[in-house]
Amino acid sequence: MRTFVSVGSNLGDRRSYLTDAVDSLPDVIAVSSVYETDPVGGPHQEAYLNIVVQLDTSLTPLQLLRMCHRIESSAHRVRDERWGPRTLDIDIIWMDGITMDDPTLTIPHPRWKQRKFVLAPLRELAPDLVTATEVEQADGRVWTVEGLS
Repeated sequence: MRTFVSVGSNLGDRRSYLTDAVDSLPDVIAVSSVYETDPVGGPHQEAYLNIVVQLDTSLTPLQLLRMCHRIESSAHRVRDERWGPRTLDIDIIWMDGITMDDPTLTIPHPRWKQRKFVLAPLRELAPDLVTATEVEQADGRVWTVEGLS
């Protein structure tokens, strides 16, 4: 099923963390450009590099979530401060035909329409899900850096 995940990093070798995450995700169909973005929420921290990755997966939402957590752990992700700096953050944004609100996972992501760092790269891959106006009106600032490879 068509699935989109947002991947971000603002600690260490940010580009390398993004590349390793893409290489570790299953069934990758497409990868957006890389965007440098201001942090949204949380403490003062450095800018993020963000991408959106399109998958065509048969994994269930919770199977994919477990895989994302394993990939984050392999990047030495520390979860001690909400919205704090991180080596790697992977969020499931959208799965075609799936709506769920579970204590561990909500799909579509509850704040996906509010965040420019999600909407700008997602629009590249799925203009049917995001309008230019929605990107313009979302919170935050983003700059296209270049492709990941």
